[in-house]
Amino acid sequence: VPKGLPSSLLELHLDDNKISAIELEDFIRYKNLQRLGLGNNKIKDVENGSFANIPNVREIHLEKNKLKKVPAGLQELKYLQVVFLHSNSISSVGVNDFCPTERRLKKTLYNGISLFKNPVKYWDIQPATFRCILNRNSVQIANYRK
Repeated sequence: VPKGLPSSLLELHLDDNKISAIELEDFIRYKNLQRLGLGNNKIKDVENGSFANIPNVREIHLEKNKLKKVPAGLQELKYLQVVFLHSNSISSVGVNDFCPTERRLKKTLYNGISLFKNPVKYWDIQPATFRCILNRNSVQIANYRK
């Protein structure tokens, strides 16, 4: 992740690279970031706390990577509305992966969570997992095959 970009950035598009991991200090200087694009990389791991440095982020795109689990810390992002995690290797989703345990800690509801094309089975996901979404159409889970 580039370190020398202006700290005032609102959007950072790093899609279609060969990034393999996100580390704690990667976004420390980009506190104003509202949209983060990391799709179509080779990301296997997101270090716990990496997204805490971008508290105002609205969208995170992590589709088409090699993630095996939902990155830690998403539930702490008060303004996060869109998370694209489709086309990864996520096999389970925890009940607190997206939403904080206390509703008042979330300032905006999700209007887009994509988990399709992952090995996770929708029937293994607890209904309370998506308690802080705008409506049920905001979540895409199924693995469609034609």
